Amino acid sequence: MRIVSLVPSLTLTLFDLGCTSEQIVGRTPWCIHPADSVQNVPVVGGTKTPNLNKILNAKPELVVMDREENPKEFYEELKSKGIEVFVSSVEHPSEVPEMLRTLGEKVGKSARAEAMAASLEATMNDLQRQPLPSRRVAPMIWHEPLMSVGPEKYAGGVLTSLGLTVPSLVEGGNGYPVVTPEALMEKQIEGLLLSSEPHDFAIEEGEAIAKQVAELGGQAPWSVCIDGEALTWFGSHTLKGLESLRKQIENSGFL
Repeated sequence: MRIVSLVPSLTLTLFDLGCTSEQIVGRTPWCIHPADSVQNVPVVGGTKTPNLNKILNAKPELVVMDREENPKEFYEELKSKGIEVFVSSVEHPSEVPEMLRTLGEKVGKSARAEAMAASLEATMNDLQRQPLPSRRVAPMIWHEPLMSVGPEKYAGGVLTSLGLTVPSLVEGGNGYPVVTPEALMEKQIEGLLLSSEPHDFAIEEGEAIAKQVAELGGQAPWSVCIDGEALTWFGSHTLKGLESLRKQIENSGFL
């Protein structure tokens, strides 16, 4: 099967399922894992700006997309060309096992997909039995303007799966609110989880935000730098991401 993937975390997933660089015939420049395999796969445009001609020239039997990462208009254009499209729509780690099973069946890798899905389900059950202390945290993803992720998005679901509490800092919106020190104070945020992507936070940036909260009369939140891929890459990376984040947060000494 010839596959084009427009979703970085699902490109990794496809390789982890056992697909090869001969089968995966197109990717985005942000599809960087696994490095030794993706270097042999041509780039066919970005997640938001896929190149239709390059994709058609790759002669895919399947294009892998994500509802949030890729344009709906492009999905419709591919369908009008008679190209089969797999679209993921994952907003919580608990939805990943079923997505893995569906994608695995689609690309002829059901056995491997089932093993990955079952392993993730077992780990999530373990996390429920031994959660982290329910600290109120804000996962920070951008600095200017200051942006966070809401509990309804996948990144928020990752943290709540670990036992943490992710309050809604701004009601409504798209789940990626621009936030203020006032909102962090009002929602009684205890900790700032500073992601390495899309903005690569430095610990000093978190400390500066905490200082602003303290100057308003609130309790200054602690800051921990975390792996952005562990926070946002779903699919085969979900299991590793959960385990990695739990270890990073436990080792911070703030819980």
